Amino acid sequence: MSLRKIEVINYDPRWAAKFIEEKVLLNAAIGNAALKIEHIGSTAIIGLSAKPIIDILIEVSCLKALDERNKSLKTIGYEAKGENGIEGRRYFQKGGNMRTHHVHAFLSEDENLVRHRAFKEYLIAHPEALIEYDSIKRHAAQECNNDSFLYMSLKNNFIQEHEKISDKLVWQLLSYSKGRKTLGLCSFVANFSQTFSRQIVRR
Repeated sequence: MSLRKIEVINYDPRWAAKFIEEKVLLNAAIGNAALKIEHIGSTAIIGLSAKPIIDILIEVSCLKALDERNKSLKTIGYEAKGENGIEGRRYFQKGGNMRTHHVHAFLSEDENLVRHRAFKEYLIAHPEALIEYDSIKRHAAQECNNDSFLYMSLKNNFIQEHEKISDKLVWQLLSYSKGRKTLGLCSFVANFSQTFSRQIVRR
């Protein structure tokens, strides 16, 4: 059982500022090994309740180059956890049992970049799904007795169902995009939020 208290709180607009502050530190620690640093997860979505932990997505061109920055990341509080269950990922935690930040790093064109970006944009574009997810998260926090595995399992059905929908919409948009031959998959998804929202409205 986790030693950490699992608490889901109302959306806090300070989370966006905390991400920006952390991005400055990460850029300094990682340098040109990072191609893009983004705020993801529930704290990145206005109006969605969340555990007060900032999730950060980093796109890199070389995992080895990122691994060589582990000591630099340690100096700003990050513990390197390797793949931590997801092939091709580099995962970092900050704050110990008082967790404050998670970093998920993937190579460019890794479909996990698409998954994280698409799910975020999907929830932003679907207020009804966001409200449902908010309720599920609050219920999970109340029922899990600070067991992180149970907390995740109580959310898992919703996440899997809606990730399938968001992934499908991404591929549909790619199929009809005139720029699909010149844009990389992850580059497309990183800039598709307005198109994605318009596509949702038409459905």
